[in-house]
Amino acid sequence: MILKAFKEKSNKKYLNKLLLERHVSVTGNKIESLGVILNIDEFDDFESFRTLANDLKIRSNKFKVIAFTANKKEKPNAWDVCFNPKDFGWKGKIKNIELQSFLDTKFDALISYYANDALELKLLTAMSQAKFKIGVLQIDERVNDLIIKTKLKQLNVFKKELFKYLTILKKIKNEK
Repeated sequence: MILKAFKEKSNKKYLNKLLLERHVSVTGNKIESLGVILNIDEFDDFESFRTLANDLKIRSNKFKVIAFTANKKEKPNAWDVCFNPKDFGWKGKIKNIELQSFLDTKFDALISYYANDALELKLLTAMSQAKFKIGVLQIDERVNDLIIKTKLKQLNVFKKELFKYLTILKKIKNEK
């Protein structure tokens, strides 16, 4: 129990270090690749994000979703990668090869679709090599570049606002 608390403190310290070292650069580059981090304990509609990727004109080989569950035994097989707290070591060390591969991918955009203040989810968002990070309102606002305040069940509202802001930032072409 004490070791778990020390490990959590170690990971929090690593998260703060990552967030302090982060350099945000919003360029006019179009979004051609997309990564999504989901907490399936909160929202489990994978197909909605596949539709979102299609609407953004992202090719299927440039789109990847990973899922997190706090339940260590639950491993749904509908997800590309599903991870849990056991996949994290000390100082943000990732023990899962597929998860590390996702983090090393240089996505043009990353959507962090979770509201839970789980340390592991924030670590993943911070550790991702994505150029532009988008999320729903969370306690720690330093994690994402663009925050869209919606409830998780209101994906259509999130999608509408996302398209509006990505058009303003010239990340997508408005083809209406």
